[in-house]
Amino acid sequence: MSGLMYGAGGRGFEKPAESNLDSGAEDSFAKYFASMPEKPDGMVRLFDRADYYTAHGDDAILVATSVFKTLSIIKYWGGSSSSSSGASGSKKGLPSVNLSVAAAKAFLRDALTSKQMRIEIWKGGGKRSNTWKVDRQASPGNLQDVEDLLFMSSDITSSPIVMALKLRSVDGVPHVGAAFADATNRVLGVSEFADNDLFSNVESLVIQLGVKECLLPDDGNDPDLQRLIKVIDSCGVIQTLRKKSEFNSGSVEQDLNRLLNEENAGATLPEFSKKIAMGSMSVLMSYLGLLHDDTNFGQYAISTHDLSQFLRLDASAVRALSLFSEPGASRSMSVFGLLNKCKTSQGTRLLGQWLKQPLVNLHEINRRHDLVEIFVQDSMARQTLQSEYLKLMPDLRRISKKFQKQVASLEDVVRVYQAVLRLGDLVEVITSADTPSQRHGKVLQEAFGNPIKTSNTNLAMFVEMVEATLDLSELENHNFVIKPDFDEKLRTIKDSLDQVRDQIDEQHRLAGKDLKLDIEKKLHLENHSTYGYCLRVTRTEANAIKGKRGYTDIATIKGGVYFTTSALKELDEEFRTLSDQYSTTQSKLVQDVIGIAATYCSPLDQLNIKLAELDVIVAFAHVSANAPEPYTRPDLVEMGGERRGDLKVVAARHPVLEVQEDISFIANDVEMVHDQSEFLVITGPNMGGKSTFIRQVGILALMAQAGCFVPASQGAQLPIFDCILARVGAGDSQVKGVSTFMQEMLELAQILKTATPDSLVLIDELGRGTSTYDGFGIAYAASEWIATKVRCKTLFASHFAEITSLAEQIPHVRNLHVVAHVTQRKGGGKQDRDITLLYQVKEGISDRSYGIHVAELAGFPESVIRLAKRKAEELEDYQEDEEEEEGGEGDKGAAAVRAAAKLDLPKEVTDAGTALVEEFLQTWVKRTSALAAAQSEDASMQDGDSAEGAVSRKRARLDASVELAELRKVTEEYRERIESNPWAKQVLATF
Repeated sequence: MSGLMYGAGGRGFEKPAESNLDSGAEDSFAKYFASMPEKPDGMVRLFDRADYYTAHGDDAILVATSVFKTLSIIKYWGGSSSSSSGASGSKKGLPSVNLSVAAAKAFLRDALTSKQMRIEIWKGGGKRSNTWKVDRQASPGNLQDVEDLLFMSSDITSSPIVMALKLRSVDGVPHVGAAFADATNRVLGVSEFADNDLFSNVESLVIQLGVKECLLPDDGNDPDLQRLIKVIDSCGVIQTLRKKSEFNSGSVEQDLNRLLNEENAGATLPEFSKKIAMGSMSVLMSYLGLLHDDTNFGQYAISTHDLSQFLRLDASAVRALSLFSEPGASRSMSVFGLLNKCKTSQGTRLLGQWLKQPLVNLHEINRRHDLVEIFVQDSMARQTLQSEYLKLMPDLRRISKKFQKQVASLEDVVRVYQAVLRLGDLVEVITSADTPSQRHGKVLQEAFGNPIKTSNTNLAMFVEMVEATLDLSELENHNFVIKPDFDEKLRTIKDSLDQVRDQIDEQHRLAGKDLKLDIEKKLHLENHSTYGYCLRVTRTEANAIKGKRGYTDIATIKGGVYFTTSALKELDEEFRTLSDQYSTTQSKLVQDVIGIAATYCSPLDQLNIKLAELDVIVAFAHVSANAPEPYTRPDLVEMGGERRGDLKVVAARHPVLEVQEDISFIANDVEMVHDQSEFLVITGPNMGGKSTFIRQVGILALMAQAGCFVPASQGAQLPIFDCILARVGAGDSQVKGVSTFMQEMLELAQILKTATPDSLVLIDELGRGTSTYDGFGIAYAASEWIATKVRCKTLFASHFAEITSLAEQIPHVRNLHVVAHVTQRKGGGKQDRDITLLYQVKEGISDRSYGIHVAELAGFPESVIRLAKRKAEELEDYQEDEEEEEGGEGDKGAAAVRAAAKLDLPKEVTDAGTALVEEFLQTWVKRTSALAAAQSEDASMQDGDSAEGAVSRKRARLDASVELAELRKVTEEYRERIESNPWAKQVLATF
């Protein structure tokens, strides 16, 4: 029996189940366990003992620590004594732990979904019979055998997808054949494509499908396969190696046709022409054992998955955008957690799918936006749907699958019945929703109104069947039974049960009269789980039966005394016999009812799809309307064409951060215009908001293409992107042999090989993992390549101020910086500044990161901060001395430009100053060129050179004093205009 027990900390945990084995049986099993074949790493074996489960060896320790949070519950079987592992307990023998059914379910859910482990459940013949065999097997991608343990009372919200991959080299190019299965929804898919040596397409496919497990051929000599395994591993997917011979497409077409439904079956399916993918399909069907379950025949659909139909994400982008929460992290700190206001399990699963597969089709995206807009504006319809309908809808897909497997109960039938009864009113709410236009109303009816109305019609006979067979009056008592009138034999048994029950009530009245006790208050008739029908009095009234003939004590407990009479005992036995007969007869009828219910699986599945879509759309509307500042509908521009769409967002916000407590988010505009500002370089201090700025642009794009409104003011215009690629925050992975810098380079290589002009690229702090010079060189070269060769929308955040020089060379690169207000402390050194981070993004550059200030905020010891400031000042002085000794006017000019950028002036002032400086310099160059030409003309003619060649050679030999004198003349001429423009004044201050 299970219950709660409490440790010293007062925290409750599951009490271990009680064993029904004696020491001899434990010793015998310990010997058997020692002879079992060794299990692979990452696998846990549980032993099913009917009423409870056991785990042994290393598995027992894992279960003890993860479920019970203590090792004190471990017992040792087969030693000198089967004792606890306490201070004085024997540690000889086999470590063993008992789990109740509830504890085993909790452990399985955690092991398969969070810890990504494999499970084997063994079943034996009896207490002493060690004829154990594997009864069930499960892995993160294959949960079919344990669905009854995982899903019936759990909140697992994603369909486990298992995929198989087969490689073939064609002319030196790797070609990939993929097959995948969603056993929950009975969907098969294939995809076949050429890939690069980084397997970018495979990575996108794994992310789009949400793959949990990947089957790969066991061939350690194939270098392509080894690279592919690393890509699969980087996506957090468990790998399972299978024999190469299993990837054989020999009889796969025949086997597939047995599984496919009527709409998909056929010898001419286009999927059959994908021979590499068919090899993967063969091993996939074998691994899942699809042909071993007759209920799978004729139930599966198959399709070809086209990567180009959805926005593609790499693994780094999924992490950078916080699309899903990391293991152990709060769900609220992710885009999925923010948007998951779904009320149904199927809706939650579909939301995850939509976030992994944002659309690229403008028409379909606008359709979703139309639906969201309807429920954003009609808050009453939105709230009614969520609280009165969607909240009460069961997971019809899982229930229909139970119908097909004949493992459902009458409760499942009733849940579907109650859901179908609500469809009429649900359609009425949808039909009467206040739509902004006639077009919106048409879209709403086509999307939900008409399909749900059709489902209601198709399921009308199901309702009639339930009302004809089930005793609905018993639902108030939570009893799910067949109507007695439905079957003659059942009615006869029910009549006999009623007669016996009346006789039992009569015995209760007679006993009350005989004992002179009030049968309403003092003498109670109870149907005890152990003693059956009996009488009970409180302990204070027990004297009433003491010494009384005809009454037999059964038990005395805290609540009173149980007793019976010979007549009541006979009636109780008769009642139990009749109840067993009723249950046996009813169970046959229940199977008939469930068999009939299974014929309605197709309309139930169609209804389930529409309920899931409605749930997600309403959730999008809920989040959009209830954000700290309401979201706005984005205006999307079709992908492709010579002129790429512009990205212009007013007051963009990070949706996840703005809802956190104690945060007042500062919005920023974003503008990325074709041929003007396609490539944004963002500089500024640490913790100033650079990373947040670039991430929020990626999140806005993804949310818009998924169909949701976006956190911005009115006027959000976005192009449709084909993929989002990111290089943000790499971390060490020494266990996998990958350092920080190598991880950076792998992600950067992915971007350089995958990005297209329609992509969105996010790069944050590239080059930090190596020396400053190497890091800057790589960052600059990569930036220039993307800006000139790829020409896609790119946000590049960096501490390398020199990167900003790209804007001087490439017209569509623009410099932005995050603003910090800096004041020098009186009497302090160069590093003694007070800094206020404003989290505003403005045009211009910033050449300081203020890292020491961040160290102060982090709580560094004061002595460390002082030393850091001193060393930073020494380095700055050294660099300034070098510039004075080695640098010429060009170096001083560059420094002056950087100093001018810090002034944070309005754009019109900067533009006017830039034009003035250019005019000033051009005037000086023309005059010095004329002087050089006049000086060298005679000498050049004597040497036989052309005048043009002479000027070219003699220009550099013009006396520096003459150049300087001419510079001073020009400066005097322009002084008044220069003094009137702060930007030009700062730049020309060195002349």
